[in-house]
Amino acid sequence: MNIPYGPILIVEDNPNVRELLEVTLHFKGYPVVTVSNGQEALDFLTREHPALIVTDILMPKMDGFALVHALRKDPRTTHIPVIFISATYVTPEDKAFAMSLGAVRFIEKPIDTEDFLLTVAEVLTQDLAAAPPPLDDLDFYRGYRERLEYKLRHKQTQIARIERLLQTLPEEQRAAFELLKARTLEDREEIQRELEQLHRILDEQARFSGASSS
Repeated sequence: MNIPYGPILIVEDNPNVRELLEVTLHFKGYPVVTVSNGQEALDFLTREHPALIVTDILMPKMDGFALVHALRKDPRTTHIPVIFISATYVTPEDKAFAMSLGAVRFIEKPIDTEDFLLTVAEVLTQDLAAAPPPLDDLDFYRGYRERLEYKLRHKQTQIARIERLLQTLPEEQRAAFELLKARTLEDREEIQRELEQLHRILDEQARFSGASSS
């Protein structure tokens, strides 16, 4: 299968999903490189120019939103098409923010592999509309914060529901929900870390703006 140049870069922290996407694309003849977070993706992009980036959103170190914002600000990477995949950021507001960053497609998890392959083929073979100009940093950080705060509230609600349910379930049914609770707690902690980092960035920008205007 012919693609413009370079491999498809998969950015995904979940090893099972990463392997699924890699095997699916390899089976159709695509060259593939995989990394586990946005920072590793940026490191790869200093060495090679992929034809397409497929990225998760919720990841450690640098998530998909921050990755794509960085890509669009850099003239060397601004034209690389990006497909977002996510199981967490799936509300209409999440998708609208994702597309405002310049993604060309958004796929929800769990991934339908046939639909995924069709989407990849379309992106690689069709003339795509020009990406929107990169968001101003402040607009990006504010929109990003809004998405994170919403997701944090949602995860808190999920955890509370699971904990209430665990009090009523028979022992033989508890294991699956304990596992779900553990995964949800991990997601909440990752979102909290990202939100804390973002608050520090916004505080620094506010101090810098105050100092510049004084």
